[in-house]
Amino acid sequence: MTAKFKDLCLDAQDDRALAEWWCAAMGYTLRLSTEDSNPTEWTGAIEDPSGAGPLIWINLVPEAKTIKNRMHLDVTGDVNELLALGATLVRPEGDDIRWTVMADPEGNEFCVFTPKESTESTESTESTESTESTE
Repeated sequence: MTAKFKDLCLDAQDDRALAEWWCAAMGYTLRLSTEDSNPTEWTGAIEDPSGAGPLIWINLVPEAKTIKNRMHLDVTGDVNELLALGATLVRPEGDDIRWTVMADPEGNEFCVFTPKESTESTESTESTESTESTE
């Protein structure tokens, strides 16, 4: 093996604000220092409290995002909830794509997929309603 995935990094002009936005969007928490000298200091990273997701570093940079991302996040979630949190719609789901392209408050693009459970429960409900209407 030549390389193994370790962490994910996002650049931001307001690193703390973007970290808090992604925490709200994905249920992550700010990773605090483990040093005895300052155990409540934010390290610059956010983490999945369950330990299932990758560690994400939010790196402070002086410049704004200017071009399309060459790499991006794919998330499962609710487009309307993400819009309410401050994401912007870049490209809606349509006939040619099965996901919605959005951008975080600093313009970093990400794709949103509908949770599989929601689709399955909707199909199950429609199937039940269809069965009931034919009886």
